[in-house]
Amino acid sequence: MSDIDLKNHIRSIPDFPKPGILFRDITPLLADPGGLALSIELLANPFRGKNIDLVVGAESRGFIFGTAVACCLSAGFVIVRKPGKLPHKKVSKTYDLEYGKDTLEMHADAIVKGQRVLIVDDVLATGGTAAATGQLVGQLGAELAGYAFLVELTFLKGRDKLQGNVFSLLRY
Repeated sequence: MSDIDLKNHIRSIPDFPKPGILFRDITPLLADPGGLALSIELLANPFRGKNIDLVVGAESRGFIFGTAVACCLSAGFVIVRKPGKLPHKKVSKTYDLEYGKDTLEMHADAIVKGQRVLIVDDVLATGGTAAATGQLVGQLGAELAGYAFLVELTFLKGRDKLQGNVFSLLRY
């Protein structure tokens, strides 16, 4: 199964969540055992042998892909969540959205200074969530090894907000 085959498992839904948006639905890929397994392996491959200590995934689909990539890399996994969902001492980062602001949080003790961290998510769109996650990782003193995304929506130029190694498996 190639990346072209993986694209066949991503459904395009016009006018969702509002008119003029073409939504890339990954749920058919998640339901296909071969497609899911291949996508995880291909996301992990560029980072094998790179001494990744932790994979960080943002709520919620970053949990799916990040945990699986962490297993492939024999790394730990750290979650980044919306405000009010983590029970322990937290660090937070507020960032701009197209129309407003949002905030992400991570446990303050989730990363030990100097650990090598890979950030994994399902989609790179405008880059706000990924950039904020990268800033949280940096705030805790980690070395950011890179970013890995299943899908990149290149026309939104989210990559421009990220520093370092950015890998995307599928591009639209």
